Amino acid sequence: MITSTFPQAQLRASADAAPATSEQRQLAPALRQRRWHWSWKQVWFQLHWFIGITAGTVLVIIGLSGATLAFKDELLDVMNPGVRHVPVETRAPLTPAQLANIAAAEHGQRVASITVYAQAGTAPRLFFAPKNGQRRGESVYVHPYTGATQPTLAGAAFFEWTESLHRWLLLPRDPGRQVAGALALCLLGLALSGLYLRWPRRPLDWRTWLTFDAALKGRSFLWNLHAVAGTWCLLVYVALTLTGIYWSYDVVRDNIDAWAGKPPRIAQAPKRATKEKKEAPAIDIGLAWSSFQQHAPGWTLASVRLPARAGEAVQFTWLASDAPHERARSRMSIAPADGTLTENEPYRQQGLGSRLVNIIYPLHMGTYFGLPGRIIVTLASLGLPLFAITGWMLYLGRRKAKRAVQAQRAMLAGTPGNMATGLPTLVAYASQSGQAERLALESARALQQAGVAVDVHSLDRFDPAQLRQYARALVVASTFGEGEAPDGTRRFARLLQQTAGTPLAGLAFGVLALGDRHYSDFCGFGHALERQLRALGATPLFPLIEVDKHEPAALADWSQALARCSGSAIDAIGVQEEASYAEWRLARRVLLNPGSMGGELHEITLTGPAGTTGEAGALAEIIGCNADGSDGDAQAAQHAPRSYSLASLPSDGELQLLLRQERHAGGDNLGYGLCSGWLTRFAPLDSPIRLRLQANPSFAPALVDVPCIYIGNGSGLAGLRAHLRARRRAGLARNWLLFGERQQAFDSVCGEELQGWLDAGHLARLDRVFSRDGNEGGKRQYVQDRLREHADELRDWLAQGAIVYVCGSLHGMAAGIDAVLQEVLGQDGLDALLAAGRYRRDVY
Repeated sequence: MITSTFPQAQLRASADAAPATSEQRQLAPALRQRRWHWSWKQVWFQLHWFIGITAGTVLVIIGLSGATLAFKDELLDVMNPGVRHVPVETRAPLTPAQLANIAAAEHGQRVASITVYAQAGTAPRLFFAPKNGQRRGESVYVHPYTGATQPTLAGAAFFEWTESLHRWLLLPRDPGRQVAGALALCLLGLALSGLYLRWPRRPLDWRTWLTFDAALKGRSFLWNLHAVAGTWCLLVYVALTLTGIYWSYDVVRDNIDAWAGKPPRIAQAPKRATKEKKEAPAIDIGLAWSSFQQHAPGWTLASVRLPARAGEAVQFTWLASDAPHERARSRMSIAPADGTLTENEPYRQQGLGSRLVNIIYPLHMGTYFGLPGRIIVTLASLGLPLFAITGWMLYLGRRKAKRAVQAQRAMLAGTPGNMATGLPTLVAYASQSGQAERLALESARALQQAGVAVDVHSLDRFDPAQLRQYARALVVASTFGEGEAPDGTRRFARLLQQTAGTPLAGLAFGVLALGDRHYSDFCGFGHALERQLRALGATPLFPLIEVDKHEPAALADWSQALARCSGSAIDAIGVQEEASYAEWRLARRVLLNPGSMGGELHEITLTGPAGTTGEAGALAEIIGCNADGSDGDAQAAQHAPRSYSLASLPSDGELQLLLRQERHAGGDNLGYGLCSGWLTRFAPLDSPIRLRLQANPSFAPALVDVPCIYIGNGSGLAGLRAHLRARRRAGLARNWLLFGERQQAFDSVCGEELQGWLDAGHLARLDRVFSRDGNEGGKRQYVQDRLREHADELRDWLAQGAIVYVCGSLHGMAAGIDAVLQEVLGQDGLDALLAAGRYRRDVY
């Protein structure tokens, strides 16, 4: 049977049937409290990803445009050599008064202000008074020594367009500013919610915050990159968003300016000339300039605002050489008639509020911290596409995982049990990314097919007190971060830790712990869960099983454990989606054992799609045909494709198989095996072969420097040959091959290749056993007998960490090897070899 996933639903169903028990009455408030506790963090998570995949896409535009503007001046100088900087001359540069007179005569416009620089050779910039209908006047750069107008800056229009894109997204100015401000608030929310969501259990450990593990893969890599890079950029984004909001909303800017003591912006707008106050002719500012130079020693930049009317002072805004940042400017007013200083306000004497407001722009641009600050702001701006891409990939990964979970739930709900009886088995999961949930659902479906009643629950919505309702529990537990429980399971873990005594004495349990070995506390939560269940009196059904990401061998152990629990065979749990069949071509067919008393053994060579990848130990799954190539039995064959060990590496450019031709009485294929007959006898060269490669993780190659013992017979040499080729490419020579066949004269399969490997040192030892050749006493000898004879060498190799590979017939050879290993190592030693993954078999 399958009950509801939600404990609340179970309580309601129970209440309809009978009055609630005291345990249920006590449990219900805790579940309601858990529901709200779960919702709070989930709300933040949902807001984070929703804003990230919506506003985050537009924030990429703002980030890229901001990065482009960060070094605008340098880029303009590269694009316009000799315009803003000219060769230094020995003569003195022209004064602002001289520059204004030359520009006014040349352009016929009144000069409103001039920006001059103390650095020799830097071109001054002149701003003309705005014409009717203009918000601001035109500007030109002039030669500092001649006053001639410099060429228009190439690329200036592009940077103006980029600035409009950055500041108001090319919208009309006022609504565009508000949209940009809303996006800044979104970025602030993303930064702060991301900080909350990744807050670790050990916040004082700086490595947890700032170190990135490049060895991670898959979702762990994406999450770690997203989180660590976000932490590095956090303070920058907070500064950028807060300063950006200042310019986006008038109400924010006006209130801050009022607090700083700055006059309202409307009062700073230039007043229109009245009839009584006509615009004065050009006013000589020579005396004012001389007075400024006397009162402002060490100036580096000065903006000179010329008086528009008679009687007004010349306004100077200037930057000292020791100024803390580019907006730390002093102000000075000088009468043009006699050079009298009428107002002097050095930056350091300005009010604190005014000085704080002046750092907003340098903070936003990064110039407050000089060149390093600009580089940091640029990198942070360029990081926004990184967060958008990784965020989208994580989101799509969650969607895919969710669809997989839904599919598993649908299959679970639609799978009838085989007359399930007895108390249900609890299948619970603690999942962060959905992998644990998928494995739990798949495990529950397999148990149900085997006739076991199951209840499936998430520990997110589970109370430890509910464990007392079950006699058996199987838990799939993910580990999050550095040995922590998944976010939703923290409450369950905490309540379980607080439980005292032995209230679970009647519970038998098993744990599948998912983790990543790149983290310091591998499968930490799974181990913590097992320890606490043991402390509460529960009895383990089997030792905890650790899974490093999708490690197939560990998942195979879990499948076997489920089989023992159910008493029936269980299909492999966690198998990845199989690849589709592709069309290959039969390139060659070579008989390897002519005259043998055994069946014909052929080397079959196939060519197929370019770029095919795979590892040694993989299987070729092939759909067979009738003798005439017809599809008469193809539909039936789809449900029972034949699998063969690869005798070569896919990267060789072709696939090689060692096929024993099967013969039997009668049949559509004239007494030949469906697939072996087609490939070894009937299929014409270049005929299409439907094939797909299947991973064989339980027979994975060892491409590290450990000894390997390869044992096989007959066509089982195929899988061993692929392993040895892979080891040869990797330069690994501690290999021992034991191979058995019938007669040396006819069955020395691949003999030249094997002898060549031995002569070259790629094989440390080669034992070929031919059972039908004359032996001492007339007794037949097989590979297991040869292995028993060399038990001492076997012990030595195993003591050095050797891995044993067996490929060939299950009955006879494989069973014999198993018996020898048990004799040499004892049952405990053989179990240890199996547990360590050092005994790998591909038998049939």
